[in-house]
Amino acid sequence: MEKIFVVGVGMTRFGKLLDRSVKDLTREAVAMALEDAGCDLHVIGAAFFANAAQSAVEGQYMIPGQLALRAMGFSRIPIVNVENACASASTALYLACQHLRAGAADAVLAVGAEKMFTPDKEKNLAVLNGAWDVHDVAGVVRNLARIGEGIEAPETEAEGARSVFMDVYASLAKQHMKRYGTTPRQLAAVAAKNHHHSVHNPLSQYRSDFSIDEVLAARSIAWPLTLPMCSPISDGAAAAILCREDALDRFKGARPIRVFASVLASGSDREPDDLDEHISLVAARQAYDLAGVGPKEISVAEVHDASAMGEIIQTENLGFCAMGDGGALAERGETSLGGRIPINPSGGLESKGHPIGATGLGQIYELVGQLRNAARARQVEGARFAIAENGGGFHGYEEAAACITILGRP
Repeated sequence: MEKIFVVGVGMTRFGKLLDRSVKDLTREAVAMALEDAGCDLHVIGAAFFANAAQSAVEGQYMIPGQLALRAMGFSRIPIVNVENACASASTALYLACQHLRAGAADAVLAVGAEKMFTPDKEKNLAVLNGAWDVHDVAGVVRNLARIGEGIEAPETEAEGARSVFMDVYASLAKQHMKRYGTTPRQLAAVAAKNHHHSVHNPLSQYRSDFSIDEVLAARSIAWPLTLPMCSPISDGAAAAILCREDALDRFKGARPIRVFASVLASGSDREPDDLDEHISLVAARQAYDLAGVGPKEISVAEVHDASAMGEIIQTENLGFCAMGDGGALAERGETSLGGRIPINPSGGLESKGHPIGATGLGQIYELVGQLRNAARARQVEGARFAIAENGGGFHGYEEAAACITILGRP
């Protein structure tokens, strides 16, 4: 199989960036990636532009990539717009790899940019509220209620508007509690760990430390989830430049990181308790096979912790512990920096932020830095292989789309 390398990465700060446009954010992230790769934009043979919210928030449909990239000088090359829910950016990376393996270009750009903050909060939430089956909302809600049956929530009042996805994760949390005995304190341990990691990330949306008890005491969003356990909405952009092995000599001074696997999957009509067929677990198996490594060889991971429950589920799906032990793994400190398998050293979506069209490439930015030994206070010592899991949407009992990427030092 053709060897593919990441030769340049760039990322803006994630957060509430009301004075920045999609074009501004794209320009910043791509310019950083070009500088990191040591090239100019004329080397790029194709671009894959991820965005999931601009149509709903700004009314800009169909050609966001052409507009954002033309504004900074890209022209004539193929530009493909990618919308795949919260997995949009990792899907752009997947398509970039496929384009290179097909021999259609020697070097390509994958970029994700998102503007989610607007004065209209209804529009902010509407973006995510459309990422499940809007034609059968009653059926989706009924199924979610069923998997959480038997776990009674205390009489806590949820406060303020929220994404429907927090209700999804709350139901998944109840299912996990019922099946494995997972506790709210273990969920809080995940969130506290991620917020602690983000203190050292200058690009993170939030950089406040929380203790486990502080996470538990925070306002309820959808029991058992409290506010620090849930990802915010965010603005931001991230980019990566990739090339084939025979084009590496064009990037003088670059510090290439190899893409050992990039797998994109969709879900199935599995039964809710058939967790061995979970979309992310199936995709992870395929990625490990392609990369020729297993969970024990992975040094560091970035996973899709749209909630703390999401991280626990993906910790198990990626094979870092037995099914049901993800919460205990975090509570024991094994997923913290300095632990056995550091997860989300960036702060994760819960703290770094979640600009949905950029999230997956934000994970890649972090992991490339880790593998280059350039993550400073967040550095995982001796990092050799890294894995990213990025999911999007909801269908049945799992994500509608999932992308697994394994990177490694050459």
